[in-house]
Amino acid sequence: MEDGGYACDLPAACLSSIHEKDEAIMLNYVEYPSSVKEGTETPGAFDQNGQRFYVLDRLQEQVSRIRYLLDTTVFFRNQLETCQAAGNAEAAQSAYLSLSSGRIGIANGVRSLKPLLLELEHPAASICEALVNQISSFELMTRDYSKFSGGISRFLDALPSYHTVDASTIGRLMNHVKLGHYPTDLTHVGYLERGIVFPDKTVNLLDPCCGTGDAVLRLALGHDSRCYGIELDEERAGLAEQKLFRVAYGDFFSSYVGNRSFHAILLNPPYLTVTLGCGLRGRDEKRFLVEAFQALVMGGLMIYIVPYYRMTEDVCQIFTDNFSDISVYRFLDGEFGKFKQIAVLGTRKPRESDEAASASLYTAALHPESLRTLDQLPEGRYQLPDAALDVKIFRGSVFNESELAHQLMASQSLERLLQKDGQEQEMGRPPLPLSIGQVGLIGGSGLINGLMQCDCPHIIKGRIIKERHERREENHSERGELISTDVIETITNRMVFNILTPTGFRSLV
Repeated sequence: MEDGGYACDLPAACLSSIHEKDEAIMLNYVEYPSSVKEGTETPGAFDQNGQRFYVLDRLQEQVSRIRYLLDTTVFFRNQLETCQAAGNAEAAQSAYLSLSSGRIGIANGVRSLKPLLLELEHPAASICEALVNQISSFELMTRDYSKFSGGISRFLDALPSYHTVDASTIGRLMNHVKLGHYPTDLTHVGYLERGIVFPDKTVNLLDPCCGTGDAVLRLALGHDSRCYGIELDEERAGLAEQKLFRVAYGDFFSSYVGNRSFHAILLNPPYLTVTLGCGLRGRDEKRFLVEAFQALVMGGLMIYIVPYYRMTEDVCQIFTDNFSDISVYRFLDGEFGKFKQIAVLGTRKPRESDEAASASLYTAALHPESLRTLDQLPEGRYQLPDAALDVKIFRGSVFNESELAHQLMASQSLERLLQKDGQEQEMGRPPLPLSIGQVGLIGGSGLINGLMQCDCPHIIKGRIIKERHERREENHSERGELISTDVIETITNRMVFNILTPTGFRSLV
């Protein structure tokens, strides 16, 4: 009737022949680690500032959903019993299908807890898979569900919450929030570079969270490339601008980047754990992946670096739907011990759903101990597309001087603004002969200085000479006596044209 834990249609005629299994066939509870059974977490170890964390919020949401599904399975089991007793086969079938769906939902819910518990480094993460297997194989027609629901409830009760999580976990989450920026280890970037074959043409490389630009610069070392970066922090963006071809200031999600403009993307998103205000979440790995790969050309290489427990099922689905030739490597032990990072590589393909590949990637990511280390990435493993690409759109959310300079260089508007029109550049002949005053005005403006091309070519140079004129006026009394003398000075400008002709020099005053 069931295969692999997924319900199939149950014919109504078969319901009456379903026999109850022995009540001893119950969920075989896995052995909990001692710290899970004993509940050694320190109560009340909550950040004094009331800081909320995404991982704990998400954990509480999943626990609440599983508890709800547990309640519904008990309800539908009782309903199934009632319908069978009343001989209502159709209603009994509906109750059975709902019961089967509830079991699947509980199993999926427990499975989704594992990445969250791994991030919290909680020992319960080690028993999630075994518990999922027990749930999936549980016999739905068991009469008494108390052991089934009780065992799962005890498991959920032992999980951390804001009131039970230990102080060391809160401290680690706070350190993640405060540090925020984790530069990619350059030695590991060197392993990535070794595994890439660069074409002879110039390639465009993008780091959407470039920091100071060292990682993408190391990836491009020794190759004909143009490195682009986007950085939220102004100080780090300023340092990156000194190294990279282009740097956009501001938030990646508010920046403008042309689609299919890059040969490769090095994406190491920030590992935030904080829940922001206004209902916003601080976990952006999925959003970074979704929006970043749009800038990648078909056949381009995506390098996605995240902690292994952040490769959730939905992230794996996105990656396998949009990328092919996928490989996964973990960082070497020393670096892996710090941030639990893995590198997921793939070449972009047209979107195509692949459930099997997604499940395989999810399983591989959750078992980093089985992954090869990044230094084992084969040399020349990935070939970048041999195509010339032009990045026509690349602008940050924060407008700065360098961005203004680049846009002005790329635009013809400033050139048009400073360019003189044709009337200003060309000197036409006047429709009527010029008067002496007009000649003087033109000469004073400097427009007739230099070589004059005419029937009698000549060189003319005008200059203005200031002349001082003094005039005296005497004032006399009625009796004719000199009272005073007024001295009036007048300064005038006299224009002189010096003309050099083939026959000699002349000066016109």
